Formats: sequence, structure tokens, C-alpha cells
Amino acid sequence: MDTRAWVMQRRERTHHLIELGGLVQKAGLVELTQDDRATLYGAFLTLAMMLKGENREHILALWRRSGKRAFEAEAADGQA
Repeated sequence: MDTRAWVMQRRERTHHLIELGGLVQKAGLVELTQDDRATLYGAFLTLAMMLKGENREHILALWRRSGKRAFEAEAADGQA
């Protein structure tokens, strides 16, 4: 991989990680946990464990529906 491609790939990864962090903030988790990274990490590990179970598809469908509704509500309120 040449240097230019590596730099672009790294920028894309950084942008992606920033967006994910924005979702954590948007969900209110930073405030609700008082910015406790161990608590957030533990919560994420719990979510990952849930997704390794037999109800994975059901859980994903519920979360996806909830997230889409929240995005739509924010867009309707002009907050997006």
C-alpha cells in the first residue's frame, strides 16, 4: 500500500471512530455515566455478549428500529 492510500484509509477510520463517539454522546451515555470509561466499556462488553446469544437477530432488529425512530424524531424536530 502506498503512503497516500494509507493516509486516506487512516483518515476514513478516524472519521468513523469520531462518528461512533458522537453516537455515545448523542445517546446521553457520557453524562449518564459521568464520563466513566470503565462503565461505558463494561456496558459495551455486555451488549457484545448479548449479541453472541441466540436472540441476536431479534435484539438487533429491536435496537435498529429504536435507533431509526430516534433519528427520524430528531430530524422532524430539526435537531439532526
